[in-house]
Amino acid sequence: MTADDKDIIRALRGKTETGFRLLMRKYSQPVYWHIRRLVVAHDDAQDATQETFIRVFRSFDKFRDDNSLRSWIFRIATNEALRLIDSRKHERGLQEEDGGHRALADNYVDYTDLEGIRLQKAILALPPKQQATFNLRYYDELSYTEIAEATGSTVSAVKMNFHIAKEKIIRYMSSND
Repeated sequence: MTADDKDIIRALRGKTETGFRLLMRKYSQPVYWHIRRLVVAHDDAQDATQETFIRVFRSFDKFRDDNSLRSWIFRIATNEALRLIDSRKHERGLQEEDGGHRALADNYVDYTDLEGIRLQKAILALPPKQQATFNLRYYDELSYTEIAEATGSTVSAVKMNFHIAKEKIIRYMSSND
C-alpha cells in the first residue's frame, strides 16, 4: 500500500529517512518515466531522476503545504529534464536535436511497436514546453492546474500548449512520412 501525500509530508518533516523511503516508493517510477519521455535515453533518465530526488530532499524545507506535493516534484523533475536536454545540446554543439534520432538511438526502444515509435517521434519533435505539457497530461494524467504548477505556467497557457501539442501530434501521425 502506498502512502498518501499528506503522510509522506508528515514523515519527511518528522523522520526524514522514513519520509524519503515513502516518497521514493510512491514517486520514483512515475518521475523516472516522466523524465525518460523527455530525455529518452535510459542512462540520462536515471541520472536526472536521481538529481531530482536529491533536489527534492535538499529543498523540502521550501515546500509549502498549500502546493500539491506531486506537482512540486514533477516541477523539479521537468526542470531537471529540460536542464539535461539543454546541457546535452550544448555539449554536442547542436542548435536543435532531431527527436526522431534521439528515439532511435536508445537501446530500450521496442522497435516492434511502430505506432509507439511514431508517437514518440511526434512528441520529441515538439518544443520542450509542449513536450512536457503533453507528457504530464497524457501519460502522467495530471490536471491542468497541477501541470501549471509543475511547469510554472498558467492554466490557460497549459491548456493552449496541450491543444497545440495535440494538434501537431495528430498532423505528424497522419502524415505519410
